[in-house]
Amino acid sequence: MHMSDEREIAAPIAEVWAALLSAEILQACVPGAKEVTGNAEDGFEALVVQKVGPVKATFKGQVTLSNLVEGQSLTLSGEGKGGAAGFAKGGADVSLSETENGTLLTYEVEARVGGKLAQLGSRLIDGFAKKMADQFFGNFQDALEGPAEDDAEGETAAEGSKKGLFKRLTGR
Repeated sequence: MHMSDEREIAAPIAEVWAALLSAEILQACVPGAKEVTGNAEDGFEALVVQKVGPVKATFKGQVTLSNLVEGQSLTLSGEGKGGAAGFAKGGADVSLSETENGTLLTYEVEARVGGKLAQLGSRLIDGFAKKMADQFFGNFQDALEGPAEDDAEGETAAEGSKKGLFKRLTGR
């Protein structure tokens, strides 16, 4: 399964790059992530719980970063084993470019599954994989930009109240 998309993130490239290399941000962004540990140099270990159709599984896996060109591009590669449910493998080539409003993040995702998961049928799996990628990059965008509205103040993003998880974690 292959897909690609892009998102414009209202944050400078340096912040987007740093967030891509952060275990805390990755844990907050990966749907179903219970734990993400490690670092960009050595790779990350993840524990993710997901339900795909009738199959619910806990995946233990590794995520590695390669082809790093600081502030420009990288490849995220991951593999998780879900016991009897099977396995999931995938990767994303991510590139960043400066825009008038921040950073354009472009990604190409490739994913494969095996075991019981593969028996669910390609349409279900492809739909699930697209949903997961959309959720991850949507969560990533929210982590950098903050929610569209600050519930405590009731101000809109246009009024400058956005503050994403990345800024709260790093104080930037």
